[in-house]
Amino acid sequence: MITVIGHDGTALSAAAGRRLEAAELVVGGARHLDAVRPPEGARRVVMGDVSAALGEIDAVHPPPPTRTTARSPQDTGDLPQVVVVASGDPGFFGIVRALREHGHDPEVLPAVSSVAAAFAHAGLPWDDALVVSAHGRDLRRAVNACRAHPKVAVLTAPGAGPAELARELAPQTPRSFVVCEDLGGPDERVTRCRPAEATTRTWRDPNVVLVLDAGRGTGPRRWLAGAAPGPAEWALPETAFEHRNSVVTKAEVRALVLARLGPRLGDLVWDVGSGSGSVAIECARFGAAVIAVERDAASCDRIRHNVRAHHVKVAVSRGDAPAVLDHLPDPDAVFVGGGGPDVVAACAARALRSVVVALAAVERVRPSLDALTTAGFTAEAVQLQASRLSPLPGDVHRLAAGNPVFVVWGTRE
Repeated sequence: MITVIGHDGTALSAAAGRRLEAAELVVGGARHLDAVRPPEGARRVVMGDVSAALGEIDAVHPPPPTRTTARSPQDTGDLPQVVVVASGDPGFFGIVRALREHGHDPEVLPAVSSVAAAFAHAGLPWDDALVVSAHGRDLRRAVNACRAHPKVAVLTAPGAGPAELARELAPQTPRSFVVCEDLGGPDERVTRCRPAEATTRTWRDPNVVLVLDAGRGTGPRRWLAGAAPGPAEWALPETAFEHRNSVVTKAEVRALVLARLGPRLGDLVWDVGSGSGSVAIECARFGAAVIAVERDAASCDRIRHNVRAHHVKVAVSRGDAPAVLDHLPDPDAVFVGGGGPDVVAACAARALRSVVVALAAVERVRPSLDALTTAGFTAEAVQLQASRLSPLPGDVHRLAAGNPVFVVWGTRE
């Protein structure tokens, strides 16, 4: 039997106490082992390196021959009792996953998760919150989630904690922090601060950071916990956006652009030469963090108006590309709606996954393709021309042809 006991600083349950008393091997972090006090005869393994700890468990409690084969009670009778002690709910971004991946079928006795405790300290509901982990993972994904969403809990790690998170967010993303250190432990501390303050302090591990938009602390009731479902429709009609003299990416073109950008939760998308902000807004509706880049002041105001109308989060950066791009964080995907090959090349030098370019002039297709392939992208292009049904007198219709548009895109692994 392998039992995983969650520990949140409170007394163990009767069932957890019995499992611990019978244990011959107890595995856990040093602070957890000190807190639960394993029996004298039990061997202790401090879980600093998870892989090494799993090796110790496998050595005394080998997994079944196949992961789909369960042991009978007779098979487990002569195996030592193993207890693993972990923080909070060990089935939530915890050790239970690693044990299952090793073929074990543990009994789990959870405690209150650190995320639930953090939101309880903040006095906030959290069924509408995102929970992201920066523990052994790329911090930029967590940062992008915090840019796009008003309520995010970040499970941190050394080197990817409150200070690093705050440095990435400030000053472009106004947020407030609730930093919860050593929850349930002797050094528990809950601190409310601004990101600028978080960069100047030393924080104790382990900690959980709530990243909050103060104006949207309690969202509407929903049927789905965590991230909201994706939009019911996309490639919205041009009438959904305020624009100047029909300067807006047409819906048919936008549909292909969105398909090639692939905006998603955890991504950062640039919309360069944003115009009305239609592409930026559609990407934000898919959950991506978005920066709209535009040089015209009136157009920036128009983008902000459209953003508010669609109830999404889009940062607006005013300036001339490519120079204005230098101070922006690296994007996963970029849409270039305005600018020449030098802008395409500058975007391709920074984009991690894809660049999509919309062009009116055929002469700009080849230079754009060259800029993408030079930067290591696999590049393709297509001409799009749609004819929309238009009514005529007498209850008849004609096809009204729109101007052709060339869409060039590049992707890389």
